[in-house]
Amino acid sequence: MSVVTKEARRLKRRRRVRAKVSGSAERPRIAVFRSNRGIFAQLIDDEQGRTITSVQWTEPELRDLSKKDQAAKAGQLLAERAKAAGIETAVFDRGGYQYHGRVQAFAEAVREGGLTV
Repeated sequence: MSVVTKEARRLKRRRRVRAKVSGSAERPRIAVFRSNRGIFAQLIDDEQGRTITSVQWTEPELRDLSKKDQAAKAGQLLAERAKAAGIETAVFDRGGYQYHGRVQAFAEAVREGGLTV
């Protein structure tokens, strides 16, 4: 009898989402990774296989915040960096996580930052 771990179930959901979501140069994919300590996100052009911009919780302005506030501030930072790179729209890849809590706070902050998701 095999035991399917929580992480294995998340990775299965992640693969299912990635089969449907793809980014381009005009409309990159916002990929989110949530760890116990913080949040990481990237704007990815899947056609060229490159990261346009990214944000991570270890940056000085995000370090000393609560997890939900950290996610919201990270979303604002990513939106600012996307605007600076000339990106107006993106597709959101929740990475197998439930659209709730920190992932939701991040996505809403990206939208408030002016990026169409």
